[in-house]
Amino acid sequence: MRIALTRLTAVACCFTFGFAAAAADAARPNILLIVADDLGWGELGCQGNAEIPTPHIDSPAKNGVRFTSGYVSGPYCSPTRAGLMSGRYQQRFGHEFNPGPTAPDNFGIKQTTIANRLKDAGYATGMFGKWHLGDGDSHPLKRGFDEYYGFLGGAHSYLQIGNRNAAILRGTEPVEKMEFTTLEFAREATHFIDKNRDKPWFVYLPFNAVHGPMEAPQSYIDRFPKIADMKRRTFAGMLSALDDAIGNVLAKLREHKLEENTLIIFFSDNGGPTPVNTASNGPLNGFKATVWEGGVRVPFLIQWKGKLPAGKVDDRPVIQLDVQPTALAAAGIASKPEWKLDGVNLLPHLTGEKKESPHDALFWRFGAQRAIRQGDWKLTDIGGSTKLFNLAKDIGEKIDLASQEGDKLKQLEAAYTDWNKGNIEPAWGSANRGAKKANPDQPKKKKKKDGA
Repeated sequence: MRIALTRLTAVACCFTFGFAAAAADAARPNILLIVADDLGWGELGCQGNAEIPTPHIDSPAKNGVRFTSGYVSGPYCSPTRAGLMSGRYQQRFGHEFNPGPTAPDNFGIKQTTIANRLKDAGYATGMFGKWHLGDGDSHPLKRGFDEYYGFLGGAHSYLQIGNRNAAILRGTEPVEKMEFTTLEFAREATHFIDKNRDKPWFVYLPFNAVHGPMEAPQSYIDRFPKIADMKRRTFAGMLSALDDAIGNVLAKLREHKLEENTLIIFFSDNGGPTPVNTASNGPLNGFKATVWEGGVRVPFLIQWKGKLPAGKVDDRPVIQLDVQPTALAAAGIASKPEWKLDGVNLLPHLTGEKKESPHDALFWRFGAQRAIRQGDWKLTDIGGSTKLFNLAKDIGEKIDLASQEGDKLKQLEAAYTDWNKGNIEPAWGSANRGAKKANPDQPKKKKKKDGA
């Protein structure tokens, strides 16, 4: 009798533990991180563009928070992604530039990633899209992701499968068939959500849209017959397809009644390269590859229904480095000081618990280009030409106040110098890179692709 009671007690404990574990999992939100590629600050409907409807991308702005001063830590594809994955300024570990046409042997991310930390906490982790952070020990499957479908480089055809060196991979194996990357990456994400709907998951969905090459199925291009310029019409088709793809993923959340328990973050990896793909940066100065506002200020949206305000517009500066500490906090994971994260948990700032700006200052270094934003003030130095702007009065960086505000200029210079002490030299690429032709008034000449 005593043995039977002991067994019953053990079974009851197992059930109790199982229910407790299930309850704990249910309390932890899923995390959906969506990154667009080369999308300008002014291209979404919620940002004021009426030419190309983007209702699905706009929905996190309607149901959550839209940051009008959302930034990335680099004006180029790979550096921004290194900062995103690590939660640290990429200059801390030498990942300042893209690898170029031929990646050096030391190219790749070796830092602990957001996926590593979420996986260690019991999350299922999947990535679907553009990596651009290396292979070998830097492959997504070695950096914390359980599943991977996408390409490793900086650019890929949307409609052609390519050779083995530029393959679309499932895990580490090239796929044999591909139709349209934008919809396929979303499809793979929805399959992952289907499989893991009963436990917490992290989906990293970095699309290659709207990066070149300029390609989309004709059916998408045909949606915009009133756009005369063919490059712009193709861009519109690419963005419309991106909106559909994101809509498919959001519909999957609603199908499984997961939307209220999913933290959704959307941003672009850098500003639009307007001469290349027509992406508009709205009133901002500059474009991709510059530390002007048009190179580093991007669309930035966050939604967590029932936890964060809906329909809120927030002009406080935030940066993609904030994604990791914010996601970890939502998941109940305490960030440790030894991780040396440069980002900030945005949740208390969004709920109203903290009223102040999340950051005292934000910083940029891209070879010979450097910048700092502190409050409304921004110092921009393009190859030795130092300028000072008040962004609250001059979002387009047109009125240089350096000669009038000497004390403010010195203050920002000192803050930048102090921040830069924590950085190292670029691990690849030239320290002088980025100095030439960073003036948006002088459009760049067409040059060979570098997989940006």
